[in-house]
Amino acid sequence: MLPTPEVSLTPLLPILFVLAGGIASTVLGFHLPRRALTALNLILLLLSALSMAWLWNAGPAASSFGGGLHADRAALLLGASVLVGSALTLLVSLDTAWRARVSFPEFDALLMYAVTGCLLIAFSGDLIVMLIGLEIMSLAGYVLATLQGTRRAEEAGLKYFLLGSAGSAILIYGLALVYGGAGSFNYAEIAARVGTVSGLLPQNTGILVAGALLLLAGFAFKVALVPFHQWTPDVYGGAPTSVSLFLSTVVKVAAFAGMLRVFGGALQDAPGWASTLQVLTALTLIVGNLASLRQTNFKRMLAYSAIAHSGFLAMTLLGTPQLGGAALAYYLLVYTLSTGAALAIVAALQRTEQGFQISDMRGLYSRHPFYAVALAACLASLAGLPPFAGFFGKLLAFQAAFQNGYQWLSVLAALTSVAALVYYLKPAMLMFMPDRTPAREYAHGDRAPTNVAVAAALAGVILLGVLPGLWYSWVAQPGVWSALAGP
Repeated sequence: MLPTPEVSLTPLLPILFVLAGGIASTVLGFHLPRRALTALNLILLLLSALSMAWLWNAGPAASSFGGGLHADRAALLLGASVLVGSALTLLVSLDTAWRARVSFPEFDALLMYAVTGCLLIAFSGDLIVMLIGLEIMSLAGYVLATLQGTRRAEEAGLKYFLLGSAGSAILIYGLALVYGGAGSFNYAEIAARVGTVSGLLPQNTGILVAGALLLLAGFAFKVALVPFHQWTPDVYGGAPTSVSLFLSTVVKVAAFAGMLRVFGGALQDAPGWASTLQVLTALTLIVGNLASLRQTNFKRMLAYSAIAHSGFLAMTLLGTPQLGGAALAYYLLVYTLSTGAALAIVAALQRTEQGFQISDMRGLYSRHPFYAVALAACLASLAGLPPFAGFFGKLLAFQAAFQNGYQWLSVLAALTSVAALVYYLKPAMLMFMPDRTPAREYAHGDRAPTNVAVAAALAGVILLGVLPGLWYSWVAQPGVWSALAGP
């Protein structure tokens, strides 16, 4: 008889609060106004964050399901970025969901289910839990992308579904091969067997390497590394902007959390994947930044910019677990705040879900000074300019790769960052130029929740740039990232 795994609810608390929001939105959706449901979900996200703070101070990491899920400090730090992006999405949807024709309870339910999957990935202790979380997140994301019901959104969702399903299939094949090579799904057991000379049979090494490369390809689909990025511009451009905000921040955070768990923990000492990842990172930096230079639509520019930032984020995975993990956690929060605020402003001002052309942003300061200043600060942060938080985030990513022997990649990243200055600063300058054209923004409605989201994100971008230690002192604590594979 198989032993019954010990089930402790303590490490599940952050996930259970979010799951409760999804269930409540499903059950109460036809009995409560949507704004009430969204307010309830925001409260549950806050409770989830408070439970993470409690777990942080509770002592040793709590585990459940025989080590399949554990709330270590790495999971709590990555989960915090997931909650921040989710809260920004819900706040923006309060103002824009009705214009995007997604103002119904299914939106909130699917969003909270997707966040549940994201947290499962961050809290995962083995490959099976990680896969379950990834599929919950992906399935909800596919539906969210098509929820608007327009032909453009349906096309975006179909592309996302087909390519995402291919990525999931590749990842599952990789998972099976890793199990065949290492004989376990558990991160800690895989790391122990891979890290010792006698831990693997010689014939299993090839199976393990093949599995690691397939896992890398599957994750590359999820985080949009070149050449697995083809879906990103069309999905981000065709989906409702609030959904694009969620996909470009929360889903990316969760996918990188899974990569960090697998490649920074379980397969850290496995051969082959690091050399392949550095090639994918270099291609992503080049293609993402150069393609952004040619975009005239602001949302598509941000989509290619998200691809470029995937390259910077992937650089952190090439560093040591302690340095690279801290850099990744810091960068993910900064990226979430900067991109979230930028897309929130787009969602508030656009007349159609296609966003607006970069040239249409001319004179935005004369019409919406707060949005113009906030957007300029966020674009400067994404470009890596001081004194904004993006500068320190990119510096940490360069440092993680450089100090682990990837000097050429750090130089390439610095060069491509120069190209990023061009496409980020162009709309930033246009916003403060005299406006000789009619206003093209949507000028009606109450934007109070969006203003709160933008103001909070802007405050984070500025504070973390001027005082980076406010967050870095937490993510760089000794021992947080050295135990990625679990106890």
